[in-house]
Amino acid sequence: MMTIDLETLEAAAAFVHHSVPPTPQYCWPLLSRRVGAELWVKHENHTPIGAFKIRGGLVYLDAIRGSEPNLRGVVTATTGNHGQSIALAATRLGIAATIVAPHGNSVEKNRAMKGFGARLVEAGHDFQAAFEHATELAQQEQLHFVPSYHPLLVRGVTSYGLELFRAVPDLDVVYVPIGLGSGISGVIAAREALGLRTEIVGVVAEGAPTYALSFAAGRPISTNTVDTMAGGLAVRVPDPEALDIIRRGAARIVTVAEAEMRGAMRILFADTHNVAEGAGAAPLAAALQERQRLAGKRVAVILSGGNIDRPLFAEVLAQADAD
Repeated sequence: MMTIDLETLEAAAAFVHHSVPPTPQYCWPLLSRRVGAELWVKHENHTPIGAFKIRGGLVYLDAIRGSEPNLRGVVTATTGNHGQSIALAATRLGIAATIVAPHGNSVEKNRAMKGFGARLVEAGHDFQAAFEHATELAQQEQLHFVPSYHPLLVRGVTSYGLELFRAVPDLDVVYVPIGLGSGISGVIAAREALGLRTEIVGVVAEGAPTYALSFAAGRPISTNTVDTMAGGLAVRVPDPEALDIIRRGAARIVTVAEAEMRGAMRILFADTHNVAEGAGAAPLAAALQERQRLAGKRVAVILSGGNIDRPLFAEVLAQADAD
């Protein structure tokens, strides 16, 4: 399992904080009542890109800028938040960035990536297809390919885990959404570096169960398709290194239905007036699903991002709650 010493993580966090101030974590009383526990929200929707991934992008690009003096530019694939991270980090560090997103990707995430200064290319029907096109572009144009999962990305992302664990001591459980795995890997790394015993629970969408299947099988299990409105969770091929970290460091993986995520999005807006994308709401959905085992505990959920297109969010808010 990836282990990173605290000094290294603190140095990465200090670099991140030059561009991204620590995000808040709040204990919301209405959410706590719903879950029946002391419920904290880590607000990664409050970063400059509205999601946690900017932390990893900054650390990764700073490292390659120093190690590749003839760097012509970078290219990566994304469904949105990773691409925004690389677009903004590249602009701030003076690096040209090309972002490949699948056809039908979030209009507003695409607009944000271009706004942050990246060249946007649309290719493929899903993330995996966009990923394959991005690797081809890297070869054709001699660009550095930025993966969606890498130890340097995790090192930067770990900064939010350090912030949370130091701000809220003695957390019993933390729920973290799993896309390709950098977020939960970062939380696990922060817990290990600080010597804590907090239980970490991963959360996936019912329509994108690759990590839940892989966790149960003990080996990577890919799926042929994904079917979820949560773009941040829409992964069908797990990363082997991430899976190894999750299997060793997470207590379990909870699968949430689309209706549960949509309900959690409505609850977060009603109780806190925060906007959560599907992936960002998934941890609360999981905590609500597991409320019986959380009674009286100190719990945190990672609101990993708030980047959702306005028409979809309006549709979610207009739906009636099941209860």
